[in-house]
Amino acid sequence: MTNSTKVKGFAAGILAAMFYGTNPLGSLPLYADGINSASILFYRYAIAVAAFAVAMLIMHEPFRVKRGHLIRLAFLGALFSLSSTTLYVAFLYMDAGVASTILFSYPIMVAVLMVAVFHERASWLTALSIGLATTGIALLYRGDGGAKLSATGLALVIVSSLLYAIYIIAVQRWNHPYSSVTFTFWIVLFGLATILLFSLFTGEQIQLLHGVKEWACGVQLALLPTVLSLFLMNIAIRNIGSTPSAILGALEPVTAVIIGVTIFGENFSCRLAIGIALILSGVIIIVAKSAK
Repeated sequence: MTNSTKVKGFAAGILAAMFYGTNPLGSLPLYADGINSASILFYRYAIAVAAFAVAMLIMHEPFRVKRGHLIRLAFLGALFSLSSTTLYVAFLYMDAGVASTILFSYPIMVAVLMVAVFHERASWLTALSIGLATTGIALLYRGDGGAKLSATGLALVIVSSLLYAIYIIAVQRWNHPYSSVTFTFWIVLFGLATILLFSLFTGEQIQLLHGVKEWACGVQLALLPTVLSLFLMNIAIRNIGSTPSAILGALEPVTAVIIGVTIFGENFSCRLAIGIALILSGVIIIVAKSAK
């Protein structure tokens, strides 16, 4: 692995995490307007598919993939979208802050799966970085002691985290011949199909968006935490591997906290500062370790 490849991978991973952390910008206003989870997910993926299609036409990127690869792409798309779906459904059973905190156990799952299944060599520095990041994320949660929690919600978030961990590993293990744009387009397209099946299965109808604000939220969710985040995460996985990419994901809740403080007027406490410092320490350790 060359230095330029590492730099590209870490830069992509950091940006992917930051973009994914912008979820509250679009999702919270839509929830406040009474838009259901299936609808928010539908517009995220539908607009993302359209954005990728336009970009591919402009860049003259091929849409065609090998017929034998469609099943694998469909599997990856389903993994990614079901991870989003189970997290959104979990919000109905438990506080979003708790769910989002538990979700970021996926770097641990990635590391454990890579060691147990693929016999990747475990490193104490990797374990330390995961521990610091996980502790920091826990400190970012601002529970009031009365947070809603349930076994169903907990199970859904764990499933969401596990599905995302499997997705990250599956992307790394597949040495496909496609560009990142073409690859991600098909992932999002199959993800959209999965969301539609979820809507039909649950009977949760797709609601129409009204007004400039709601459509702006839908476009933001499609472009930042979906198109750019997924595209850049795929680049990171291919260049630096699954475990470092997953650990960089700890920057996602940091971005969410910054948005909450600067845009939604939330208070910034000493606890949040310590949490962010721990997360950044964990990220710096994994970057320094990989740079050797």
